[in-house]
Amino acid sequence: MPRTLIGRTVRRLRAERGLSQQSLATRLGISASYLNLIEHDQRAVTASLLIKLAETLRVDLGELSGTQERQLQVGLREAFADPLLGSDTVADTEIEALAAGSPNAARAVLALYRAWRVAREDANGIALPSGRRILLPNEEVRDFFDDHANHFPTLEDAAEALAAALAPSAPAEMNHAIAERLRTVHGVRVTVQPLDRTLRRYDPATHSLALSESLPRESRGFHMAFQLALLEARDAVESVLKDAAPSTQEAAMLLRIGLLNYVAGALVMPYAAFHAAASSLRHDMEAIAARFGVSYEQACHRLSTLQRQGARGVPFFFLRVDPAGNVSKRFSAAGFPFARFGGSCPRWVVHTAFAQPGTVQVQVAELPDGAAYLCFASALVQPAVRWGQPRPIHVVAMGCALTNAAEVVYADGLDLDAARVGIGLSCRLCDRPDCGSRAFPPLEHRLSLDPLTAGASPYRFEAKVR
Repeated sequence: MPRTLIGRTVRRLRAERGLSQQSLATRLGISASYLNLIEHDQRAVTASLLIKLAETLRVDLGELSGTQERQLQVGLREAFADPLLGSDTVADTEIEALAAGSPNAARAVLALYRAWRVAREDANGIALPSGRRILLPNEEVRDFFDDHANHFPTLEDAAEALAAALAPSAPAEMNHAIAERLRTVHGVRVTVQPLDRTLRRYDPATHSLALSESLPRESRGFHMAFQLALLEARDAVESVLKDAAPSTQEAAMLLRIGLLNYVAGALVMPYAAFHAAASSLRHDMEAIAARFGVSYEQACHRLSTLQRQGARGVPFFFLRVDPAGNVSKRFSAAGFPFARFGGSCPRWVVHTAFAQPGTVQVQVAELPDGAAYLCFASALVQPAVRWGQPRPIHVVAMGCALTNAAEVVYADGLDLDAARVGIGLSCRLCDRPDCGSRAFPPLEHRLSLDPLTAGASPYRFEAKVR
């Protein structure tokens, strides 16, 4: 796996804090010449030095891992490669320098590109009835969760305090403890009944919480936890919401609901107990879900939040996608560079898992730059709302860097090198030739078509001039 080079990031953070190379090197216990080599990507950073850098520069490890820069690079590549911009080819080295050396400028470029795309769609008659939007509320909320690595210490503390008050005898008994607290402390009566097109309905006047009879047991528990979070963790949620400063009321409400869901997940799956179970069960998600009495998706989602300082879990990415390729949830603690403006690779297990619902599919996915991830995915089928309606189905996928594969049960028995499957971020950004799954030609290559020959891919192209 290629080493992670973070020289530009270290140099930028040092400059922002007004530190000289000598000053930072002294604090790190290394020579100024060695730090200079690191800042110019002539030396890789060891794990122990990475931790020292995070502590000295007072940043989260995620900010030093190169994850944010890599995600910016993907977005910039997509933007600069758009043929409708009519711009000259921007070299990868320039993109890397912009993302690592001037991240705010890189984000501004992406914001302008996003605004241009929306304006172009509006001009084509695809405007929303309420008017033009530069950033949709769900995208704003997704960016907020990404910026915080899907981890919120304030909400974890609130959930832990609440869990301590509930004190269930076992993790799987949390649902009963939540229902009892709703009844005894708040006078809330929980009932299960037929609800037309509604899963949960709370009536403040009568203090009654109605749950749909179509909900499975684990989902009923989560909805009760959400209601308890709404009643007892509101201050913690509003504190995070205030700091977020969402741009619209819609974004604020979406974010509020997302944060309440976070508290609910942290309540039914307390951090310390869940972290310990994930480690001892080697991230067997079905076994973890059974231990806590939650669904497979709920357990996977919670696994993506284990970023507590001093008690970090394995960094995983988390993704939920439907058969049309629409992404409804996405978090990337593992640093997987999701394409933002287009579809993902059809060779990725995220999409092939739809062929076998209910089973966990495993893949060692290798990106064009050589970075490889252990990925596992499962297609989950939900009950239809009524007879005649299609049953909702989506794939929940997770993955981690191969360096963590030994800690994950799904790697057992795999030859991690021989099992590698080459994928791309998306067809438009992928340089792989002769791919039989290619849907579009790459944006940064000139097509080289010949009616006298045919290959696995319908699009043959010339090598990119770098």
